[in-house]
Order: sequence, then C-alpha cells, then structure tokens
Amino acid sequence: MFTLLDFIGTTAFAMSGALTAINKKLDPFGVFIIAFVTAVGGGTLRDMLIGRTPVGWMLDLRYVYLIIFGFALAVIFRKKLDRLRTSLFLWDTIGLGVFTLIGLERGIIFGLHPVICIALGTMTACFGGVIRDILCNEIPVIFRREIYATICIFGGVLFFALKEINLNQDVLYIITSSVMISIRLLAVKYKWYLPALQRE
Repeated sequence: MFTLLDFIGTTAFAMSGALTAINKKLDPFGVFIIAFVTAVGGGTLRDMLIGRTPVGWMLDLRYVYLIIFGFALAVIFRKKLDRLRTSLFLWDTIGLGVFTLIGLERGIIFGLHPVICIALGTMTACFGGVIRDILCNEIPVIFRREIYATICIFGGVLFFALKEINLNQDVLYIITSSVMISIRLLAVKYKWYLPALQRE
C-alpha cells in the first residue's frame, strides 16, 4: 500500500505541475521540467536533510517513468480538461494527502521524533508545489491564506494518534490520506481560511 500511494502521489503531482505549466503557456520542455520538480522537489529536499543520498528518484527509475506518464496524460488530455483549475486542484489535493504520509514514513524509518516526522511529511507534500509556483511566477499556495500546510500537520498528528491504537497499516494510510483530502476539499468549498496577520 505504501508503494502504491507513493506512485499515485508522484503521478498526481506530476500532473499538477504539468497543468500549471500548460496554464502558463510554457513550451513542452518547460511543462516537463515543472512536472518533474513538482513531483520530486519535496522528496528531494527531505532526503537531503535526512542524509538519504542519492535521493529516492535517482535510485528507482520507476519514478521518472511515472513523471513522464503524468506529464503525458496532462498534455494529451489538456483539451478535454475544460475546468483546468478544478483538475489542477484535484490532483494537487491527492498529492498533498499521499506525500504527507510518505514523508512521515521516511522519518519513522530513520527513527526520528514524531514532531520531526510531521515536519518532514509537510515538507514532502508542500515544497514541490512551492518550487512549482515560484518557477511559474505565482505566490506559493503554502504562503497564502488557504489551508494547505496546516492540513499536513493535522494529518501527521492524526496518523500518530491512530498509530497508537494499532490499526492495520494499510487502513491507517487510507484513513489519514482520505481525511486530509476531504478536509482540503471542504476547506475550498466552504472557503475556510486562516486569518491574515495585519499591522496594528
């Protein structure tokens, strides 16, 4: 289940990056680069911080193939994706839920404290999108009022809480990712935002 989620997240984020780049009218090479960094950017930073080098995608070409697959899907079906922003949001949300779990598990494998694991999960889920948005000249979603990184932190807390009651690992993954994805969908639908800090 962990490997499956990893593959789904990689493909989802590759599509998210590709759709963003297509929306910005980049050429095919530019679209592919944005798809690539969106899919592996957060994981690359995470692996470098925990000393796992060469980083994951360099050791397993399946990730490269999945990115190419996600890029190809986005390009081939771009004209059928009438609601580009909706499609982008959906794939980004799926990637958010899945990649948080991947970061959490990497931290656990390295024997790190749960707080650090949650930070790694948040980084894995968010920083590919940060790189994507910066390269596409957008303010990264993580820095806007939209509830984004907060969902990753909540998902991490939920993960460790459920882990304490010895749930089956696959069930634990499914529940945590489903809750995170659902919260983001609801947050956007009902316009839940964190309050902005203002100068007094």
